[in-house]
Amino acid sequence: MTHTTTSIPDMPALGRLAGRRIVVTGAASGIGAAIAQLFVAEGAQVASLDRNAECIQHGVALAADVSDEASVAQAVERAALALGGIDGLVNAAGIANGELLSEVSLEDWRRVIDVNLTGSFLLARACYPHLRAVQDSTIVNFSSGQGLQPFMRRGAYAASKAGVISLSKSLAMEWAPIRVNTICPGAVDTPMVRNGYDPEVLRTQVGARYALGRVAEAVEIARAALYLTGGESSFITGVALAVDGGR
Repeated sequence: MTHTTTSIPDMPALGRLAGRRIVVTGAASGIGAAIAQLFVAEGAQVASLDRNAECIQHGVALAADVSDEASVAQAVERAALALGGIDGLVNAAGIANGELLSEVSLEDWRRVIDVNLTGSFLLARACYPHLRAVQDSTIVNFSSGQGLQPFMRRGAYAASKAGVISLSKSLAMEWAPIRVNTICPGAVDTPMVRNGYDPEVLRTQVGARYALGRVAEAVEIARAALYLTGGESSFITGVALAVDGGR
């Protein structure tokens, strides 16, 4: 069964992140942009990082290449200065691929790993001194449903996202009481996903793979990030949360 329309219920802002200072990567579009917008609405100060900083609409816009250690270090220090500290990180930046493992170039393989996996590691480590200096700090990393169960032609992407899950579990053990969790979305209506599918295919074929009969809206994934960043999840760490409509 597929749905021709999607009705996402409104949720009033309740100040769930009042006083929090959070870095969000990939904040110029898609899930990252939705997270930055929601977190600002919930009272957080947000440093929004992206290579395309000119496209950021919410939070303090900072340019950063998450795969470059020097760029990350500079952006995190600027974020800490702008926010007066950092007590939360959401690693939402990511790229995908569509080649078979027998065909993907080494350059493309490395780029996917560098952005999705190494980028999450670099941001977490750069933020660590700030996170450990405060109480109730959090990291939310982004894996994917592909990190739990790959599809064909997504081998590099799936490998990078499976790595994010293991990275997050290791960080949760090593860096407690900083809480570190992972979100594993299914297909989401974002520019990255639309770039790979015709809109009708996305609606009728991709959506049909899910129990709820549709792909997600970015705000639905942002709400999961809000939960894992906020106080409601105070005893949750090291989990990989599938937010996938029953994929």
